[in-house]
Amino acid sequence: MRDVLYLEQIEQAETLLKPQRVDVLRQLAEPRTCTEVAARLEQTPQRVYYHVKQLAAAGLVEQVASRKVRGISEGIWQAVARSYWLSPRLVGRIGGARRVSDELSLGHLLDLMEEVQADVAALDRNAPELPSIGVSGEIRVPAEHRQEFLHDLQSTLQDLFTRYGGVEGDAFKLAVACYPKGEDRD
Repeated sequence: MRDVLYLEQIEQAETLLKPQRVDVLRQLAEPRTCTEVAARLEQTPQRVYYHVKQLAAAGLVEQVASRKVRGISEGIWQAVARSYWLSPRLVGRIGGARRVSDELSLGHLLDLMEEVQADVAALDRNAPELPSIGVSGEIRVPAEHRQEFLHDLQSTLQDLFTRYGGVEGDAFKLAVACYPKGEDRD
């Protein structure tokens, strides 16, 4: 089972984004038959089978085994991934073309996050080594020091790019997002 399946086809998204199918998919985090899923969801096996076939046709679940029950072959199904990410490109930007990138704009930050999401989803999770790091934190900056803070951050990053920006060695992508923190979400 993959960690992430990045959905870029509208047909996959349409198949996935139905509440009953999401419920079925959650049940298939572990290999199960349609009968087992139906019992857990208090549905008929036929109804669950219909949803499983739709999910399988979209490449979201797969049959991992089968067994004979009273002379009938019963499929054992499992989700193909632990998480499903929808590409922002499925909807696109509302309101026309993207604006010219401005490093201090919210639009640029959204473009950057889309790029990071696509890059991470494309990584080979079976690779023997995936050196990566994720850092998150909160910094409090008084209003009169905002520009100084942003300048210091940009200078620090530029120094890293200059020191390690050669043509030899493993390529790493560095994306830093700095944005005003909204209200706390519980």
